[in-house]
Amino acid sequence: MLTSVIGYPRIGALRELKFASEKYFKGEMDADALEAVAKELRAAHIRSQKDAGIDFITSNDFSYYDCLLDTAVMCGIVPQRYRDLGLSETDTFFAMARGYQGKKGDVKALAMKKWFNTNYHYIVPELEDNTNIRCNSQKVFKEYEEAKANGVETKPVVIGAYTLLSLCRYTGNKTREDIADDVIAVYLEVIKGLKERGAKWIQFDEPSLIRDLDAKDKEFFLRLYQQILKEKNGIKILLQTYFGDVRDIYEELTALDLDGIGLDLVEGKQTMDLINRYGFPKDKLLFAGLVNGKNIWRNHYAKTLETLDALKEKGISVVLSTSCSLLHVPYTLDGEDKLSEDYKKHFAYAVEKLGELKELSSLAEDSPRIKNDAFIKNEALFNTGRDCADEEVQRRLAKIKDSDYVRLPERKEREQIQKKALNLPKFPTTTIGSFPQTLDVKKNRSSFRKGEISEDQYKAFNKEKIKRVIKWQEQTGLDVLVHGEYERNDMVEYFGESLSGFLFTEKAWVQSYGTRCVKPPIIWGDVSRKKPITVEWSVYAQSLTKLPVKGMLTGPVTILNWSFPREDISIKESMTQIALAIRDEVLDLEANGIRIIQIDEAALREKLPLRRSDWYSEYLDFAVPAFRLVHSGVKAETQIHTHMCYSEFTDIILAIDNMDADVITFEASRSDLLILDALKKFNFETEAGPGVYDIHSPRIPSVDEIVAALHKMRQKIADDKLWVNPDCGLKTRGEEETRSSLQNLVQAAKIIREEA
Repeated sequence: MLTSVIGYPRIGALRELKFASEKYFKGEMDADALEAVAKELRAAHIRSQKDAGIDFITSNDFSYYDCLLDTAVMCGIVPQRYRDLGLSETDTFFAMARGYQGKKGDVKALAMKKWFNTNYHYIVPELEDNTNIRCNSQKVFKEYEEAKANGVETKPVVIGAYTLLSLCRYTGNKTREDIADDVIAVYLEVIKGLKERGAKWIQFDEPSLIRDLDAKDKEFFLRLYQQILKEKNGIKILLQTYFGDVRDIYEELTALDLDGIGLDLVEGKQTMDLINRYGFPKDKLLFAGLVNGKNIWRNHYAKTLETLDALKEKGISVVLSTSCSLLHVPYTLDGEDKLSEDYKKHFAYAVEKLGELKELSSLAEDSPRIKNDAFIKNEALFNTGRDCADEEVQRRLAKIKDSDYVRLPERKEREQIQKKALNLPKFPTTTIGSFPQTLDVKKNRSSFRKGEISEDQYKAFNKEKIKRVIKWQEQTGLDVLVHGEYERNDMVEYFGESLSGFLFTEKAWVQSYGTRCVKPPIIWGDVSRKKPITVEWSVYAQSLTKLPVKGMLTGPVTILNWSFPREDISIKESMTQIALAIRDEVLDLEANGIRIIQIDEAALREKLPLRRSDWYSEYLDFAVPAFRLVHSGVKAETQIHTHMCYSEFTDIILAIDNMDADVITFEASRSDLLILDALKKFNFETEAGPGVYDIHSPRIPSVDEIVAALHKMRQKIADDKLWVNPDCGLKTRGEEETRSSLQNLVQAAKIIREEA
């Protein structure tokens, strides 16, 4: 059986792309040197797949920042303000992704959102009415020819026209329908160019097809592809979907003149039912997504082979595939020296998933399988129980009552109590939590982990940092302070290290956006809190000032969503276990005098089903209560904050209000404060702090810029409910830009107070 990979991690086994890009941004590497690193990585990644025996290997899945942004550039969708900078092609690309502040101008970055139900962030293309859409990039051709020169025939991948146009932001009067013909012309030029260069297959990724589609959506999709497929000129087209099923358009999709259709059989709940009900065309290849591209647990061969057998019995020509791009899992287990084999044997990263594809492809043709060593070993793994249950956790879960999800008194009464207790000014200023993680901070943490310094030395360093940042915040004029989080490596990993049931890796890096990589912990078993986690640091920081210092926690939804979750129990059960553990920390912070506690839920939307009809029955009905369970036991005087970033929250705003926090801070600056309309429309009751500037860009916002943002906010949010803050934590920023930005933020808040 043939095998296929939808896409491959691009950062490198040791994050080579991240470090090279950061050197380029600092002027320590020129564009040619950066491209040399990229070329070496592309060759290594394709060679890895070739050596594993993968038949359909993808090219053009590489990007310096984001593939959707690459696709927009390919179509000439570059807003005029970036063209006006007069930068090189590479620097224009980075200006759209990161913003630009320099001799040639000052522009913000494009908006950034979560890629469907993952923790990967994409750059939102922005289309102006005067955009001249044309084929504007040789990237897809160059990377195909580059792979071919290395002796590897690939299927070039391009994000499909429907998904591109569905995710674009339209800033003028034109709609996707108005520009469809121009975009079709670009895709036809791409097909023609690849055909001329000898490509046999092209992969068009259309994940937007797994969302709810109405008649207008389906009509638009068919309009695009009926024209594109008319002129494929002998080249074979694979339309690839992932992250769900295509129940709304399955019949129309399979009727198109496609040569292959990629369907997700991992997250696609109805994919097999659709095939059973409507069949699958005999003249097409089914690229069956059966190896999970989003989680790191080993594939259970017996179950996968059962599905493959059922497909073969129907006479379907099958290519075995990953369920989505392997971008969402770490590169290889080879570097995980500290994980014992007892654990590692249960996991498969990207390289190991290539091996699974190859073994499954052989097993699919092998009979009897029970004599095959790979099959026997895999069955033994799944027949061996894991030591992951905790009876005390199970007893505590069983004792949860409905009243444990309700905080009293109600929010309006609490609001008045808190205003009197905290005595904050109008438009209180704060930050989201973390301060810059400078080299000395990272070195201190690393030295402690390696045993090079004592615990006392480690703590003394952090306390000196906390003392300085508290003093600086006081001098700057911030109203609610933070301790800076110098002890934390990552907002999820840090908490997981103090909770039972988690495993941690050394090199399991996954790209979150651009050069930002995260190392998700693995939820191995039942979760409970072993000891207080943050209390010592928060109490010390509060002892240094009379101003309130926020206790900073990560919420249960985000901890689960930014970890690799278990597959042997439900997400609901795992999330509730974590909620009980964080509840213990909340109550300890309050008992130790912390008056404001922030419980970040940056990833609330991440596992929200992509179909609206499943939102409550499959997610929000337990995710929102899990958050309420965390804070329902605190006193009325204790103010509960939460934070959310880089997702589309406007359509679940009522569910967010129902989380019953007292204050919520949102990422908003990068999306031009579009969430404000939803807050006003639904009479949002929670006090709110939409971010006044983008911390993922190196540019420093001016006082006037922040004042303008606050003027816009005041039109939609009552003065007594509006907070002033950046849109996310500051750990990735430099110290000087952080200082300047926050000084401007405080000055802007003072101006607004004088106006009010």
